[in-house]
Amino acid sequence: MINNRMETKPVITCLKTLLIVYSFVFWITGAILLAVGVWGKLMLGPYISLIADNSTNAPYVLIGTGTVIIVFGLFGCFATCRGSPWMLKLYAMFLSLVFLAELVAGISGFVFRHEIKGTFHRTYTDAVLNYNAEDEASRAVDNIQHRLRCCGVYNYTSWLGSVYYPSNGIPASCCFNSSDCNLDDLRNSTVAPSKVYHQGCYELVTSFMETNMAIIAGVTFGIAFSQLIGMLLACCLSRIITANQYEMV
Repeated sequence: MINNRMETKPVITCLKTLLIVYSFVFWITGAILLAVGVWGKLMLGPYISLIADNSTNAPYVLIGTGTVIIVFGLFGCFATCRGSPWMLKLYAMFLSLVFLAELVAGISGFVFRHEIKGTFHRTYTDAVLNYNAEDEASRAVDNIQHRLRCCGVYNYTSWLGSVYYPSNGIPASCCFNSSDCNLDDLRNSTVAPSKVYHQGCYELVTSFMETNMAIIAGVTFGIAFSQLIGMLLACCLSRIITANQYEMV
């Protein structure tokens, strides 16, 4: 019995080391998700409101998920150091839930990417047609046009049917040179085209989504399947400790 315990100690030590390293990496993943969620809430709130029909809770989901992962990452390190079989099993169960959630999220995002594009087209068109330069949707439109150097849905002519155009013309956020773009120019349908961007915002946003969707899906699936490594390590360590009645001193 003593010899068997001595033989399993190096195996247990190796598994513990691997699981601690994994838990630390897992903890870093949670910190990154938390940071992305906070950044998304502070910086991308207006953009997200245009992608979804209603206000989305995506940043809060990322913040909550990141926080939970940070807590369980620390729990995983603690469970590994303690060598507690039931803690390790609980950690493996949590990793399996994270794996399923990430797998579903990745598949859903890839499968429904066309629906996301359609929703963005509808909400962005509504925001342009009902633009008033004051509400959140209007500010989001201005931010997109200014930062992406674009104008309207397909081009500047999208503004001709908006409620804003008859009295104010095309918004100043469409101007590629703000110092050479005044209200009279923006009201003039003949002069305005030479003062504003000609590329539409919808094409830019959807092209970016299409170009990066495969990368985003690949990263999501890669992170999801990495949970299987943690699950395997936690389960193996728990079984070996239980089978050999190993206790940390």
